Amino acid sequence: MLYLFLYPLHTEFSFLNVFKYITFRTFGAAMTSVLFCMLLGPWFIAYMQKKQMKQVVRDDGPQSHLSKKGTPTMGGTLILAGVALPTLLWGDLTNTNVWIALLLTLSYGLIGFIDDYKKVIRKNPKGLAGRYKLLGQVIFAGIAAYFIFKDGGVATDLHFPFFKDFSLELGWLYIPFAILVIVGSSNAVNLTDGLDGLAVGPTITTSVTFLILAYCAGHSEIAKYLQIPHVPGSGELAIFLASVAASCLGFLWYNTYPAQVFMGDVGALALGGALGVVAVISKNEILLALCGLIFVVEALSVMIQVISFKTTGKRVFKMAPIHHHFELKGWPEPKVVVRFWILSILLAIATLSTLKLR
Repeated sequence: MLYLFLYPLHTEFSFLNVFKYITFRTFGAAMTSVLFCMLLGPWFIAYMQKKQMKQVVRDDGPQSHLSKKGTPTMGGTLILAGVALPTLLWGDLTNTNVWIALLLTLSYGLIGFIDDYKKVIRKNPKGLAGRYKLLGQVIFAGIAAYFIFKDGGVATDLHFPFFKDFSLELGWLYIPFAILVIVGSSNAVNLTDGLDGLAVGPTITTSVTFLILAYCAGHSEIAKYLQIPHVPGSGELAIFLASVAASCLGFLWYNTYPAQVFMGDVGALALGGALGVVAVISKNEILLALCGLIFVVEALSVMIQVISFKTTGKRVFKMAPIHHHFELKGWPEPKVVVRFWILSILLAIATLSTLKLR
């Protein structure tokens, strides 16, 4: 919005030329987002407490989590506001990629909101039925995938890190593949959201990493130099991703152990969807699995546990997702969270190193 209104005036006021640069608007969006979440956090927490929007704790979970009962939840609505408003304020609203990423994120937030609403207000511990949740995710991801590829702005070939001259042309199969990436990312982040600050930390590192990747993909000269796919217009996603990372950072101020508020499915599903759709647009789907390996492992631990128990009657882990396994092994919650953060930072560094290993 600022770009559309202020940049055209740069011919009369030269200092407004700064709005031309994505880097300037990215920093502006980040500062706006983190301040928005940090300043509104206390009001939001007090409001949710007043409205009795409190976390429902599973009886079959770790006993240490029973103390979390009564903590305000649905904090993801604050995160989403902290993503949407700065993106609209600082982004180029004529850029299709920005709208696709933002609307996909908000639509996944809506699914999560319905799920949380049923749990918190309707007192239904199961929330929205899994089949309806998955159906909604697939439909919204399918719509996003259609608009990503319909104009041919994004190619339908799959690129692999470390192989600069090798890609796999998927053609129309790229649509279901893109849906799989977006839906899988959304659910993986949701499964990771089980400890105070656990999902938020890796989301920040992954968002910042993909901010760099999206900016490089959108810059023709940088993309040519690094020998990565050039995706026109993807550079504007840096502003969106800065808002994602900064809103999570501001939220973490209140979500760190012991958490004053939880994000709920409204935040976790949306953030995972945001990472997935950006990976598809910027042609970095494989790198999402590397950078977000924490999310992948969390999801795989649940799948392994279910398959093992149904086929052999035995559990591989003490409890799934895997962060509960470490809790039951005696690791304090903050230790599990910080160690997962450290691994996420190392994975982000490994992901960025692939830019020169082609």
